Amino acid sequence: MHTLKQKLDCIYAKYNKREYVDPDPLLFLYNYPEKKNREIAGLIAACCAYGRVEMIIKTVDLILNKLVPSPFDYLTQRSKKDIADDFKGFQYRFAKDFHLINLLWGIRKTIDDFDSLENCFYSGWSQKDETILPGLVCLNEQIVKNGTAGHLLADPEKKSACKRSNLFLRWMVRRDRVDPGGWDKINPSQLIVPLDTHMYKIGVMLGFTKRKTKDMQTALEITRGFKTVLSDDPVKYDFCLTRFGIRKELEIESLEKRIIK
Repeated sequence: MHTLKQKLDCIYAKYNKREYVDPDPLLFLYNYPEKKNREIAGLIAACCAYGRVEMIIKTVDLILNKLVPSPFDYLTQRSKKDIADDFKGFQYRFAKDFHLINLLWGIRKTIDDFDSLENCFYSGWSQKDETILPGLVCLNEQIVKNGTAGHLLADPEKKSACKRSNLFLRWMVRRDRVDPGGWDKINPSQLIVPLDTHMYKIGVMLGFTKRKTKDMQTALEITRGFKTVLSDDPVKYDFCLTRFGIRKELEIESLEKRIIK
């Protein structure tokens, strides 16, 4: 009888590969070998990661194409008016142009104050913290203090599961065949699962939560469940498990057969 960890490790070995990334906004991070550019591109990609995946990819591509060749250089060399001119009329679902402009300007001002998004995160985070939440709160506060980014950036001090922020941190903290990493001081054990509909179904399937609300408390419960399997890297299986239900050829029912029955 295989243990749950053995079953999850088999799924990880088979599906945690770049060939399964497309379509996923994570694709964009591979274009930026320099950490200073990757963290900006990653945050933008994560902030837009809601809705239909085709529209997510199209929107992130549109934004990053205006920031070529270096998102860092673009933001640090332009005024807020320049950014506003470049993105006038932008709209993506609930986000208007001023939300995106405020997000980009907030990133710029955070870099002005801390030299990088990473350093800003570290100013609120400690290796002794149970999770990454204190650092995430600090980063969020700095970015939006000069103007709201609306739905693009969830507030970790509210009940939201902050799925997209936790997705961004997974990309930047973990390093394997899929996640590119870059923020090396953070222990992966502090990460929180990016809780979306797919991960919620998986968490319920595994018996990690019985809650009905997809909020931060549920995300923490599911994370604790994965910690019983792998205490030092509870988000390790996030990518490979969520391929089921996202990719057409991988149905969530087939995942249940692999890990439950």
